[in-house]
Amino acid sequence: MTSQPFTVADVMTRKVVAVLRGADFKEIVSTMERWKVTAVPVIEGEGRVVGVVSEADLLLKEEFHDHRLGLVEQLRRLDATAKAGSRRAEDLMTSPAVTVAPESSLPQAARLMATHHVKRLPVVDARGTIQGIVSRSDLLKVFLRPDDDLAAEVRRDVIEHLFPLSGHQVDVRVDAGVVTLSGQVRDIALAPLAERLARAVEGVVDVRCQLTARSRG
Repeated sequence: MTSQPFTVADVMTRKVVAVLRGADFKEIVSTMERWKVTAVPVIEGEGRVVGVVSEADLLLKEEFHDHRLGLVEQLRRLDATAKAGSRRAEDLMTSPAVTVAPESSLPQAARLMATHHVKRLPVVDARGTIQGIVSRSDLLKVFLRPDDDLAAEVRRDVIEHLFPLSGHQVDVRVDAGVVTLSGQVRDIALAPLAERLARAVEGVVDVRCQLTARSRG
């Protein structure tokens, strides 16, 4: 296999909108509105990520604006009520931030987002310095790969690898990301593996395996 899997660095947005720890409430709201984002990393020093402020963090101020809590509810929602009374990023942010490394795979980033219920992740290096932002939409960029590119990769890294003698008899077609493998091969037992490897190619939506055994006549 010659192709390398796509990493977070391949799809992330490198232009990052962030705020400093001391940013005040209105500055954070203004930044989000200006750049049309729903969360911003909070950084310090040379760009080290220390937290993330999201719309959900900011909306707590509105939620508790005219709502007086009882003692039991105050105790149950200490973190929320503390944020509702805060004005600076360092007090509003969720910390530590859930981050991902540039070399992480796209499935790893997707699992992090799903596990922590977030829509985007700051991308940081080994020192915690921000390198970019990866969002759900960024992870979907691989599905924009041209069909011709997908077909070429499936043929090179799957068919020619598994069927060096009969691969020339395999037809690889890709339509809207759906791969169809057809033709005759010597070792039909490898067909399920070919389907699985083709499905693992970044950007492939589905695979239809129509391979048949080559007649020995």
